Amino acid sequence: MSRQTSPSTEQPYGITQVLAVWALPRSTFYAQRTRRALLATGRRGRPPAVDDAALLAHIRTVIAESPFHGEGHRKIWARLRALKGVRTSMRRVLRVMRKAELLAPARQPDPVVEHPHEGTIVTDRPNVMWGTDATAAVTILEGPATVFAAIDHCTAECVGIHAAHHGDRFEALEPLRQGVRDHFGALAAAAASGLALRHDHGSVYLSGDFQDEITWLGMTSSPAFVRQPEGNGCIERFFRTLKEQLLWVRHFSTVEDLRPALLTFKETYNREWLIARLGYRSPAQARQAFAIRPAA
Repeated sequence: MSRQTSPSTEQPYGITQVLAVWALPRSTFYAQRTRRALLATGRRGRPPAVDDAALLAHIRTVIAESPFHGEGHRKIWARLRALKGVRTSMRRVLRVMRKAELLAPARQPDPVVEHPHEGTIVTDRPNVMWGTDATAAVTILEGPATVFAAIDHCTAECVGIHAAHHGDRFEALEPLRQGVRDHFGALAAAAASGLALRHDHGSVYLSGDFQDEITWLGMTSSPAFVRQPEGNGCIERFFRTLKEQLLWVRHFSTVEDLRPALLTFKETYNREWLIARLGYRSPAQARQAFAIRPAA
């Protein structure tokens, strides 16, 4: 209406004159016009300190600097806050990454099926329960290999990792020996007293030699339920990370080449891999928090 031309003056009526006739305050008019403009751009409220283009540039920088592959929007959001000082919402990071096609493809989760066990396998402090298992790897010159690992159920820290040509019961003990030396001081009788060891029902873990040594170290055997890998879920989740970040993206000629790469990955993972249930901290940061916590 304000842009209409008066037939007598041949001039536009103007906003002030129209609002005076309609008995509307100018502040209401300008507020509504600003709101419509914001809705037209798809945003509400104040403009962000960092626009989408700059945020996308920061996201690409974080992805390039990360030692890992395929991290989701949650960890990118956490790294933006911690490393770049960019504070924005997690949903906005998801939207920008989706628009730029930076999200890794994800499978739809299977329907949740009830299991006979309840509760959690995560402990409230370190060195209460460790989980151990094996997974397969392939070398170019020597063919299949077996990777053994052990992980703390509280901090998700990899306490030991090892690769071997033949995955027998003696090789399966090596990650536990590494962990006991690092976290309990030495390999000695009852050195790891009070520590529970979660494992599956594989022949290497139920063998007499394996059970005898963990008993000598002071560990208590805690087998998971048969055909229910959720009971050993901490080490299973670590193996997914290990495969996605190392075993499926690099080639190794021999097992001897694979072993130092596993130890290097263990250090990088413990130091820098962010875990949501730990408040987007790394396993090393979580363990350090327990170390400096005052005694009750």
